[in-house]
Amino acid sequence: MIFIAVRFDVRPEHSDNWLTLVDEFTRATRNEPGNLFYDWSRSVDDPTKYTLLEAFTDAEAGAAHVASDHFKAGMETLAGAIASTPEIINVEVPGQGWSAMAELSPRD
Repeated sequence: MIFIAVRFDVRPEHSDNWLTLVDEFTRATRNEPGNLFYDWSRSVDDPTKYTLLEAFTDAEAGAAHVASDHFKAGMETLAGAIASTPEIINVEVPGQGWSAMAELSPRD
């Protein structure tokens, strides 16, 4: 699995509508055959910071994502709304998605 984490510093005037701004790109990516998840989070400390966690089944699925028309359109849209170049972690990890956390379970 290819796991990617991206941190975005969003221009203040776009921070409250960020999820609307990325909605079409998010939906298109989630519909890709090799996408395992594509999830956004907003910082609790700074409303202009968003983190994207995404995963693809393999390198080929990741490459297809970057080559897609919706990726190119998304990058064009995001370029006008970010305050700085995003930071990224891109690694290959074993498995095909989330595993259960061994240290914590709900109480009965």
